[in-house]
Amino acid sequence: MPKFNVTLSHPLSQQDAIDRLSRFADTLREKFQDKVSDLEQSWNGNVLNFGFKTYGIAIKGTITVTDKQVALVGELPFTAMMFKGKIESEIREQLTRLLGPPE
Repeated sequence: MPKFNVTLSHPLSQQDAIDRLSRFADTLREKFQDKVSDLEQSWNGNVLNFGFKTYGIAIKGTITVTDKQVALVGELPFTAMMFKGKIESEIREQLTRLLGPPE
């Protein structure tokens, strides 16, 4: 399966970033409730495993959290490759909101 990547720097401690990312699935569910389904997430140390469907396309991946950055690596089915840029852009936006200053 083709991969996609999003890497972001953050100003938080590793634990603060993990705490904020624990709301990743909830944030996607709230913002894209009519476009996203079957949201799942689980933690393994500092790695968040996630999965969801959008428009019937299954997307899954991991977000690794360090003291300075988060690195997302995801898998897309070949049928979704034409949406790779849009998917990366939306995920980057949501991660930036979660890891940025409180609103």
